[in-house]
Amino acid sequence: MSRATPAAGDGGPALELLVHGVGGATPQSMLGDPRTVRVTGDDTAAIYRRAEDADADEHPVGRPVREAYCWSNLTSGNGARALWLLLLPFMVVNLAHWMRPPARGDERTVRLYGVLVRLVALSLTVLLTAAACEVALDLAAWQCAGVARCADGKSWLGFLSAARHGWWSQPGRRLALAALVPAALTWLLWYLSNRTWSAYESQQPLTAAGVTLGEPSQRPALSRPGFWYGRRLVARLRAAHTAAGFLTVAAAVTGAAARHDRAGGSAPLAVIGWFLASTVLGAGVVVLWVVCGRGRSESVLDEKLDRAVITGLPAAALALLALSLGYASWNRPGWVSHSTLPGDRVFGIIALAQGALVLALVVAALVLRRRPYDARTALLGLGGPAVALLACALGGVMTGGVAQRVADWLDRSGTPGAAGDVFTGPPPLLTWQASAIPALLALLLPAVAYFAVRTWCTARAEERALPADYPGEPPDTARSRQIATARAMARLTDRAPAFLGIVATATLLLGAGALTGSWTTGEVPGRAASGAPAVIASAADTVQALGSWFTGLGFLLFVTWGRRAYKDASARRTIGILWDVGTFWPRAAHPFAPPCYAERAVPDLAWRMNTWTERTGGRLVISGHSQGSVLSAAAVWQLPAHTRQRVALLTYGSPLERLYGRWFPAYFGCSELTALHRELHCWRNLWRATDPIGGPVLPGTDVDRGPLLDPIAFGRTPGQPLPAPILAHSDYQADPAFAEERTALLDELAPALPQPR
Repeated sequence: MSRATPAAGDGGPALELLVHGVGGATPQSMLGDPRTVRVTGDDTAAIYRRAEDADADEHPVGRPVREAYCWSNLTSGNGARALWLLLLPFMVVNLAHWMRPPARGDERTVRLYGVLVRLVALSLTVLLTAAACEVALDLAAWQCAGVARCADGKSWLGFLSAARHGWWSQPGRRLALAALVPAALTWLLWYLSNRTWSAYESQQPLTAAGVTLGEPSQRPALSRPGFWYGRRLVARLRAAHTAAGFLTVAAAVTGAAARHDRAGGSAPLAVIGWFLASTVLGAGVVVLWVVCGRGRSESVLDEKLDRAVITGLPAAALALLALSLGYASWNRPGWVSHSTLPGDRVFGIIALAQGALVLALVVAALVLRRRPYDARTALLGLGGPAVALLACALGGVMTGGVAQRVADWLDRSGTPGAAGDVFTGPPPLLTWQASAIPALLALLLPAVAYFAVRTWCTARAEERALPADYPGEPPDTARSRQIATARAMARLTDRAPAFLGIVATATLLLGAGALTGSWTTGEVPGRAASGAPAVIASAADTVQALGSWFTGLGFLLFVTWGRRAYKDASARRTIGILWDVGTFWPRAAHPFAPPCYAERAVPDLAWRMNTWTERTGGRLVISGHSQGSVLSAAAVWQLPAHTRQRVALLTYGSPLERLYGRWFPAYFGCSELTALHRELHCWRNLWRATDPIGGPVLPGTDVDRGPLLDPIAFGRTPGQPLPAPILAHSDYQADPAFAEERTALLDELAPALPQPR
């Protein structure tokens, strides 16, 4: 083995790999040069260098070479991804899976926690499909088409009118045709999930090349070989959720026809109805078995695919749906639609099941929390159940908003959220849930006022302490107040868990009240209070109307933002920032959630660091800002030990401890970050007191440097003749500390190794 030509510079080849944060950045802005070239990658995610450094590995330039990894197209690259905004409840419930307290050896409770979250996620799929069935089957095909005054004034619905006595006038045939809408929605979700599954979950991690990371059970979770490779689980869950959607539609159609046949219709059709209903129920049990039967396989790189489940389960559910549509379309003279479809209480059963699952999640989290845990953990380890509850609330707002807005549109003369003159309207529970929204907002007003007062007091205290940071500066009340306010506002991030806890508690109590009210009265709030005193009845009507408009407004905001993001690049980038934070984690609970970009980005970074150090024997600093620091840490965790010794980590504006450590303690808790610090040769973290996102990662160690002075000058100085801006979360590289720490990290790394030919 001979030695290659020594690299330029005393320490050998050196590389700085820059990783941007949320919102994205161009390689030109990251490298500070308009002339850049792509070194490796594709149009979705790639690594760039300055044009003059393109061949620096073969012809050393005598200085550290800078590379930029751009991954923004993974989350906000085109207009089609704007539709992900409608998948927000699925994304939120997926986060709940990762918010559990640390296991500390209690693997049985960890598995139970995962099963419960997956069941909550399945209930959201059923809820979404049931809402589509409510709109298409119940409101449009059953109620509106069954009344001439409603159907005849709408050209798109007139051919279904019962008053025309055509082929489509029979209720079963109207239901069969309308069932194509929720079935198409289910197919669309399957298609989007399958397409992103091929692009994201199928990326080969570094361990696919035979790189050994050590004993998986003895390493932090993010360093396990299969952590960023969820191909098998997502495929199983996608099949189960797709089948659940088709079965929900089949149950709605079959239930209506079977009820008519049992009430005096044809006896053979009644038997067929019983058979189909039993088969749909049995298929639902199979779906539950698939969802509960297997979780994530992180300790090994699991490349198997359960073909029988992936293809057989959705196909069987689709076949049952086809049989149900044929059964409902059979000729039934004299069948007339009235009132609502059977299954009004389905929404109540779903809400009750979701509440029970959330309470079971609370118990599982409390069992895990008995083990030692960090006191800074958000909501004392109950962040997962709180977020799962909010996901259910978001799903309820979206489904209720759609149903009530469609009902009000079809029955223009009716009261919002109430039964109209033409037809009955949506199930009472949806109106009760909407009516709880004004009460929720009223309960949150004192909490908002409290946090506002706390922030004001913090700003005044910061203003009094400010002269110590800028000694010798002349007093400037406006400037001092501006800096102090920025610092106080940045601390609101640390108060977010308390606010979320208040919201979750209020949501649980009001949701339980809405469920109880709808089941005990069977009427909407306004009608249920009709016999009460006039003041109470009037208040009930007002709250009902406000709640209906609030739910409708919430859904319209979703649709409006999605449409705007489809056409407007700036709005699409804003939504991309939301996904940058929310879709870092793999799809472990809901397969229809937006895909995890880290399953592409983390292998990209790990492959680049490992191959470059193996080829050159040089030193590498991976430099991550904001969310890029989380990707950088996750990629370093995936490196083998001998490569990690050649790599230094520089983070700035990093949410590793402030957000991820508090909300995801099992993966970024104090013990996990301490282990990463112990395994890394060197690590530095820069932070500012004005930064609402970044903060220290390991207080009391040599990792953190800060708080950096922001602004860098209080008033006008010879070096800063114009007022210095408050940078907060941006432009960390403009601070002199950045260049100092980067140079120090390169100096701390070992000299370059000989390069084999």
